[in-house]
Amino acid sequence: MALPPSLRFFLLLVASCGGFTAAAFELEEATIDSIHRAFAAGELTSRGLVELYLRRIASLDPALHAVIELDPDGALAAADRADAAAARSGPSALPPLHGIPVLLKDNIAAAGLLNATAGSLAMVGSRPGCDAGVVERLRGAGAVILGTASLSEWCNFRGPGIPAGWSPRGGQGKNPYVPSATTCSSSSGSAIAAAANMVAVTIGTETDGSIMCPSSFNSVVGIKPTVGLTSRAGVIIISPRMDTVGPITRTVSDSVHVLEAIVGYDARDAEATRVASQYIPDGGYRQFLNTDGLRGKRLGILRKDFFRFPSGSVQEKVFSEHFDIMSKMDAILVDNLVIPSMNVINDAVQSGERALMLAEFKLSLNFYLSELATSPVRSLSDIIDFNSKHPIEERLAEFGQDYLIQSEATNGIGPTEERAIARLNKLCKRGLEKVMQDNQLDAIVAPGASAHSLLAIGGYPAITVPAGYASNGVPFAICFGGLKGSEPKLIEIAYSFEQATKVRKPPLLQHFTI
Repeated sequence: MALPPSLRFFLLLVASCGGFTAAAFELEEATIDSIHRAFAAGELTSRGLVELYLRRIASLDPALHAVIELDPDGALAAADRADAAAARSGPSALPPLHGIPVLLKDNIAAAGLLNATAGSLAMVGSRPGCDAGVVERLRGAGAVILGTASLSEWCNFRGPGIPAGWSPRGGQGKNPYVPSATTCSSSSGSAIAAAANMVAVTIGTETDGSIMCPSSFNSVVGIKPTVGLTSRAGVIIISPRMDTVGPITRTVSDSVHVLEAIVGYDARDAEATRVASQYIPDGGYRQFLNTDGLRGKRLGILRKDFFRFPSGSVQEKVFSEHFDIMSKMDAILVDNLVIPSMNVINDAVQSGERALMLAEFKLSLNFYLSELATSPVRSLSDIIDFNSKHPIEERLAEFGQDYLIQSEATNGIGPTEERAIARLNKLCKRGLEKVMQDNQLDAIVAPGASAHSLLAIGGYPAITVPAGYASNGVPFAICFGGLKGSEPKLIEIAYSFEQATKVRKPPLLQHFTI
């Protein structure tokens, strides 16, 4: 899939231009803290940082397909304002994400020139009347919105069998470690861009695995917050019961910096954010970045149904080593735990949850479209009609649009959907909640995104951290999950594990530079 003409022109322009500043700054694996130190030392400006990332995107994105749109003028103007604020007030008075460039997943609306299209050509030309709730908070924290990251079209909810990381607007995203490997699930561009050092911070969304899985396969850190901890206002979502917005970055510390900036009550997502606001700790989340955070934590290892690795495999060996490290750091490992009725949970995800999600998606999408200031489409029906009239561009013969058509046939939340909700709630209480309470656990432990449905159905939080690389070079992760509002404990555990293991290494990218 070719790049959009405007992005293609800009990337060529950036690649050919001179005049970039801060060339001596070490961009690879830069963190929010290292960037702020460089700002304070006068070694780097926000404008210089934006220019460096634009140059990196120009070099890598034609092959990686991590970015859909850039707003260079808007980003450089915001960076100039950040630099002017720093000159006036000094580093101590600056907001926590001062001058930090961010890529938003392409289902998150930002006021200005950027489209939020969920990867669909039908949405090109849509403009929101205001920022999404999380974007408003990002800007308030000093972040610079650089552009939008690619994704699986319609957050992987157009139809079955569509490759992860593909959309008509973004093309096929590529895993920066192993080009033939999956990018996995819908926040793929966010994870690719973070992994390949194309930006400092990215934002993803998750319904059922879409932060956890791309983070795992691209060797980055992803935080899936408790549902409602971050606002979904101005975001194209599938399910208000399960959808959440969270950071994808290269380190636990950076993700926690971002999480702290984007949580909180939003009147436009009032019910969910009001309930979840009770979980936000006084003093924020950064206080839980504790290298000794594993000490005394009771961790439940979900062997059955989750740790399914061949005997003698790299994964089996690496996870055994990681468990030894956790034990030496005085974590209490409660091994061989089983989630009751895990097969029933998986069946519910494929049947009852799917039917419920179809109804929720239509309601959520039509509401989002109704709020846009301008848009070429105003309903799911309009989008289906657009796809039918543009079958080549949307690859309709190959991929279809079954979920969209099935969703359009629904009529809101009725008795069938209410029964599905009741069933899922019962599975939550008899499943994860019972195991956590009976064993007095602080967190469960699972490989990669294997527990995504278990955590999705109850709106539970999780943090994925790089854990290793398979024999073919494909990354894999460890996941720490917990009950609603358990982010402080999960942060302590994930940060302590990360600092003790330091697994992540940047991709070599020899297949991708131009």
